[in-house]
Amino acid sequence: MTDTPDLAAPVAVVILAAGKGTRMMSATHKVLHKIAGKPMIEHLLDQVDQIGAERTVVVVGEGREQVEARLAGRVSFAVQDRQLGTGHAVMQAKDALAGFTGDVLVMFGDVPFIRADTMLAMLKRLHGEDAPAAVVLGFKPWDARQYGRVITEGDTIVKMVEYKDATDEERDCPLCNSGVMAVRGDVLFALLGQVGNNNAQGEFYLPDVVNVAIRAEVPCAVLVTPDPDEVTGINSREELAAAESHWQHGRRAKAMAQGATLVAPETVFFSHDTVLGKDVLVEPNVVFGPGVTVADNVTIRAFSHLEGATLAEGVEIGPYARLRPGAVLETGAKVGNFVEVKNATLGEGAKANHLSYIGDATVGARANIGAGTITCNYDGYFKHRTEIGAGAFIGSNSALIAPVSIGRDAIVAAGSAVSRDVADGELRMVRAEQLVKPGWADRFHDAMKKKKEAAKK
Repeated sequence: MTDTPDLAAPVAVVILAAGKGTRMMSATHKVLHKIAGKPMIEHLLDQVDQIGAERTVVVVGEGREQVEARLAGRVSFAVQDRQLGTGHAVMQAKDALAGFTGDVLVMFGDVPFIRADTMLAMLKRLHGEDAPAAVVLGFKPWDARQYGRVITEGDTIVKMVEYKDATDEERDCPLCNSGVMAVRGDVLFALLGQVGNNNAQGEFYLPDVVNVAIRAEVPCAVLVTPDPDEVTGINSREELAAAESHWQHGRRAKAMAQGATLVAPETVFFSHDTVLGKDVLVEPNVVFGPGVTVADNVTIRAFSHLEGATLAEGVEIGPYARLRPGAVLETGAKVGNFVEVKNATLGEGAKANHLSYIGDATVGARANIGAGTITCNYDGYFKHRTEIGAGAFIGSNSALIAPVSIGRDAIVAAGSAVSRDVADGELRMVRAEQLVKPGWADRFHDAMKKKKEAAKK
């Protein structure tokens, strides 16, 4: 979605993120665990942003400092000090929604894959001719397990029931409650105020607002998502891994549909913001970290890792290349096997084919970086830059000790340690004088063999 949607009423979003996340076994708050390099709650917020919500309130509890620090300035917060159920959690947002009478979407920070289109469909149904008080997002999983059930006639809800409180007949119902709900803001807190905790858990359940409305003869409706994965919740490391797999599967399919070739799709891992052009070839076992943009006709060979890098058209990298943040490869540049580039630009047609480190550097067009070359950019306290001119040739196993500048078309002889600037067109050779001692090695070997034989006696 790109256009601002036409909404029947203003929208507020309440995201519940106050759970302890015990099953994650982590000091990191559950909703801040990452999928494709982005915290799961931010995946959800990206979709919320697309519907033009007037207010977004995140209900936090234990570990709230982490969530508040991460989302500061993007949302407002409400605090649930005691874990008394989802209905109680939503009630904590009452002050943050003071004066708001539009539609309220209630979602969960650990259910990150709800699409903006689904949110809009729920809001549209909320303004149907029967004027429901609430619209529940339902789904039909392969295994209903212990999900709450939605008992319906058509799309009108007859009853909402938690699994632990359901009869055997109700448990046979295949339609489950995702927990996601759209409610008219003018009745939400009045309905919540009538919800009790006389149930198996002793909690105030959010779904009970539907039962309260039904008892008052106010209809409520269900919208069924055709994709159960959309409402997948994440409560453990195993479920986090499954969510990552689900996201990656979709992203790989999208990449190929948009014109990229993935030789072994299941071995390629994308970040949430990876951008690929057309006719990009990605070989097996490639990982894209955050911040990578790849233009058309780029080849990324096997076992390469990219993060924070920009690749122009016709670039080739790898195999076993590592591009770190700030790496920029201009048109036709090439980075080969076991080459690392960090905060550096390789100009048009420049090459670093083997076993090199290029950090904090600018490499001019058509320059050639020989095997084993490194830019020595760190003096133990500060980083310094290396400037390499267009057409320069850096011989193998050279060390360029920054700050240093190598001129256009200059040549640095193999094995040189260059600590002073090299002028345009100059040859720089920095080596100790080669010493030759004829016969010395033969005499050395003879002496050592005699010594070894003597040691055996």
